[in-house]
Amino acid sequence: MTFPRRPLSRRRKLALVSALALAFFLAFLFVLDRLFPPPVPGRDSPKALLVVARDGTPLRAFPDQAHIWRHRVTLDEVSPRYLEALVRYEDKAFYWHPGVNPLSLSRAAWQWMRQGKIVSGGSTLTMQVARILEPPAQPGARNLGSKVKQILRALQLEWRYSKAEILTLYINYAPMGGVLEGVEAASRAYLGKPSRRLSHAEAALLAVLPQAPSRYRPDRHPERARQARDKVLARMVGAWSEEEIADALSEPPYSQTLKEPLLAPLLAERLKKQAAGRIRIDTTIDAEAQQTVELLLADRANGLPPRVSIAALVVDNASLEVRAYAGSADFNDGQRFSHVDMVRASRSPGSTLKPFLYGLAFDEGLIHSESLLADVPQSFSGYQPGNFQQSFHGPVSVSEALTKSLNVPAVEVLERLDPARFVALLRRGGLKLDFPRGAEPNLSVILGGAGASLEHLVGAYTALARQGLAGELRFTPDAPLQERRMLSPGAAFIIRDILESGGPMGRALESGAGQKRGIAWKTGTSFGFRDAWSIGVSDHYTVGVWVGRPDGTPNPGFFGANVAAPLLVDIFDALDATPGGSQRQPPPEAKQERICWPLGLRQDGTAAEHCHQSRLAWTLNGATPPTFPDRLRGGEARYLLQIDPASGRRALSDCFKGKLENREIARWPAVLEPWLAPDIRPKALSPAWLPACAEHATAEGRLRIIGISNGATLHRSAAGNAPLIRLETRGKTDGEVIWLVNGKNMGRHPVRASFAYRLEQPGGYDITVMDEQGHYDRVSFSVR
Repeated sequence: MTFPRRPLSRRRKLALVSALALAFFLAFLFVLDRLFPPPVPGRDSPKALLVVARDGTPLRAFPDQAHIWRHRVTLDEVSPRYLEALVRYEDKAFYWHPGVNPLSLSRAAWQWMRQGKIVSGGSTLTMQVARILEPPAQPGARNLGSKVKQILRALQLEWRYSKAEILTLYINYAPMGGVLEGVEAASRAYLGKPSRRLSHAEAALLAVLPQAPSRYRPDRHPERARQARDKVLARMVGAWSEEEIADALSEPPYSQTLKEPLLAPLLAERLKKQAAGRIRIDTTIDAEAQQTVELLLADRANGLPPRVSIAALVVDNASLEVRAYAGSADFNDGQRFSHVDMVRASRSPGSTLKPFLYGLAFDEGLIHSESLLADVPQSFSGYQPGNFQQSFHGPVSVSEALTKSLNVPAVEVLERLDPARFVALLRRGGLKLDFPRGAEPNLSVILGGAGASLEHLVGAYTALARQGLAGELRFTPDAPLQERRMLSPGAAFIIRDILESGGPMGRALESGAGQKRGIAWKTGTSFGFRDAWSIGVSDHYTVGVWVGRPDGTPNPGFFGANVAAPLLVDIFDALDATPGGSQRQPPPEAKQERICWPLGLRQDGTAAEHCHQSRLAWTLNGATPPTFPDRLRGGEARYLLQIDPASGRRALSDCFKGKLENREIARWPAVLEPWLAPDIRPKALSPAWLPACAEHATAEGRLRIIGISNGATLHRSAAGNAPLIRLETRGKTDGEVIWLVNGKNMGRHPVRASFAYRLEQPGGYDITVMDEQGHYDRVSFSVR
């Protein structure tokens, strides 16, 4: 059975046609929206980049391709006062209209028809965003076509985005005068503060500024800016209290001179290369600390010759975060190679590696803090290092060698550790040294014969405050914490204690009185005075300073102690008022014990006659390694002599028929015998031979100084002229001998050549001559 089809009523036909028309219209709008999307800045659009400190303070801003300065913020990062003033003054109905306010548009149209020109635009905040994102072809043009386009774009924006997203676009892209866009850029540039800290008056000023950015710029037209601001404040009645508005009206307009933010510029430049499309990079820099360091460097640079630069780093030990980064002395001084980042440059580290040498030798069981070393002229397989001051100290401990930065003892320890192993251990701890292509590590590495950067050296030095753990420095909060074991906790503690106070013997003798308490620091100077270093460690910070010319030109007279160290202390004084250090407790493996020279063993296990000098030492894991074997004589550190008990002189049975006694003597290294103090010499040196055994003395090849007698007194002439002496040597030796005057190396001379020296100053003189086999002679005399 079929039913006849009832024809559609006219009303239903109309409804169906209307629905189809609406659907086609919506589809048409959808297609238009996809074909002509709003020009909202996307991922690939040119972006301004802002690099900020840990508290959000701008360090450096990089403009976009149009040279616009913009500091990206969210609504939560802007003062609510600014948002209140903006919405109330510009668009009260912002939160309920669909992008267009019909009442405002009707009012604007009525004014246009009555007066024949556009009086007010009736623009909503959304329409202003549309105009900002897609400005008219002719800037400043106000016509019906452009207004219709803004209306359509505003509707499109409201369709696509939330009110919060639209408002965020406005506060970041609104024109603020000159090359500034956005409330944060304007607040920082004009007012010197973040937009979250705006006062009522400042919020009102920045809310009205986009209406006429050039006309209302507070730095150029303060009176116009005040009048415009006061209009906004008048609109805030009811939203702000009368007292707040009155205070704001009485506040004079203020603006600082516009200038580019420029703190840690070289770090910002470095991080910019890693930006990967970001518009903001947060760093670990402390803005106040950075500014302090830059001011100190600029002040110090004023007293330096042209083209000399300075670099400095400040690192938080707990987190390895960099708090201050200065890659050059003054970024605005091109003569000082301002754009060359010397934090990253590979330079000769001078003596700055010595703490790690001794720390690693501790861990290898080679030394304790008072191990006996020889600071005397020595040759290590042809390598003949000298000290910075060209003088020598004779017997020294590890502590003394490190605090005085003596070169020869450091080479002596490195020879025992092995240069290749030393470099490998440093690399394991994160400090990679640079060598010329094809070069292998050798003994010169400890005196600066390799390359290292300030960044890597400071990262390594943090191990002294972090129980031996060094690490990669962190420049951004999201950088991972990467740690490496450089030293054991015990070795790190001992080395820091030595650098800070001279070790237990240094405290007992007050040799560390010149040190700044709580700071363990080391200086370094490269060959030719090209690099001056100082690196220090406190409980809180590790600070590194480099001074020199980036082009490698020498600076005679510039060394770590007189150029870099004073600046290091100033930085600590400014940033770290309580460096700590006095309450540190040693780890269980580090203990203080009494040891004896020359054997280097525990005093409680050493015979009294063999303990020529008692010293308080740091030991690690209970080990008291003996003094290194004698490089010249070899053999045991203890040796037997035969003595004539009647005379106390040395003899042998083949030349003396009387009764002989055996005597065991603790032997000092041969190279140190000329340096022994008078009270130690009788216990340390062999007695003289009996005359009947003189041929044995001759066979030992002992040197003799000819030309002046021991204990002599010389007198200046009546005219006050300094006497000139000429000395020669006698003995069974070949090759060259070394002459020393009061411990200062006067060079090597042929054994048969005379040695001339003018005695310029009155007083006592000690002149020593030595050969390569450890034979020596010394004369002491005075000049009046």
